[in-house]
Amino acid sequence: MNRELPPTLGFPAPSEPYRDLWDRRRLPEPEPEPEPRSGGIGRNILLFVATVICVFKAGAQLNGVASNHVAMLLVGWNFAVPFLGILIVHEFGHYIAARVHRVDASLPYFLPFFPSLSPFGTLGAIISMRERIRSRAALLDIGASGPLAGLVVAIPVLAYGLSLSTVTPVTTEHHMQEGQSLLYMLLKRVVLGPIPDGMDVNLHPTAFAGWGGLLITMLNLLPWGQLDGGHVAYALLGRRQHALARWFRRSLLLMFIYVATTSMLPVLHAYSPMKMTMAFMNSCFWLVWYVILGILGRVSGGAEHPETEPGPLSPVRKVVAVVTLAFFVLLFMPVPLAQY
Repeated sequence: MNRELPPTLGFPAPSEPYRDLWDRRRLPEPEPEPEPRSGGIGRNILLFVATVICVFKAGAQLNGVASNHVAMLLVGWNFAVPFLGILIVHEFGHYIAARVHRVDASLPYFLPFFPSLSPFGTLGAIISMRERIRSRAALLDIGASGPLAGLVVAIPVLAYGLSLSTVTPVTTEHHMQEGQSLLYMLLKRVVLGPIPDGMDVNLHPTAFAGWGGLLITMLNLLPWGQLDGGHVAYALLGRRQHALARWFRRSLLLMFIYVATTSMLPVLHAYSPMKMTMAFMNSCFWLVWYVILGILGRVSGGAEHPETEPGPLSPVRKVVAVVTLAFFVLLFMPVPLAQY
């Protein structure tokens, strides 16, 4: 609305034919301030290139190649290509859903990490939402699209990789043991059949890529805060999700205590040759995530999810929400990764 200047010396506004001259004294409307935007996609590209290099390096190590020569990174393609495919499809599932709902979202920022410290060479990726997601329907679609799209790629990759894997006797030498989830155990049974006692699967690098996709999806589906699982749970439950998120984070401490007890008691009673320090380290995964969620809470406003506009979910979207949260149960791993 235009702002009027007050009448001069208390006189009323003039009548016709001097109205046009008076109207010219109106102050112009202030122009709206432009919304802040990111400075292009250069940072996204640089981070993605660095992530590709780190993931290929991790793949080379899985194939037993320890050289740092750049040409040797190509050895890791049988891990890096499927794993990067899972990550890319996951993140662009979020991005496309955000664009469909006209939510201002950035392109994915991939996060490279030292291959010597991570078996995957990356910490995944994030997408920045420049505005609050207002409707429950949009919140569900954006939150669920990434994990579901990633699983569409991860499950076939894992099944194919398991067909390339071998079943060998359980070794007592130094090795890394992947975590077991209900979905992972089902896929092993379908692809490889019953595995005899004392035997285990020696994962092909492609199978490890598919398993890594399951792990990353499980972590994204943690029903807390503004993680994917938090989006889906809030879209389904509304404010009841706040209490669920707080109790869920406390349950991670209980999971840590359970895993630590089952891992360290056999060592304490000399039933296991593992060292106590290694047993403790293998137990710390959920303790670390308890801390990570606390830090995320301080940065993003706590376990409570931002409010959305009122309005129910459609029956179809309710089914999608329940199925997505059910995948978290099917993917949950008590001990995601352990070293022996």
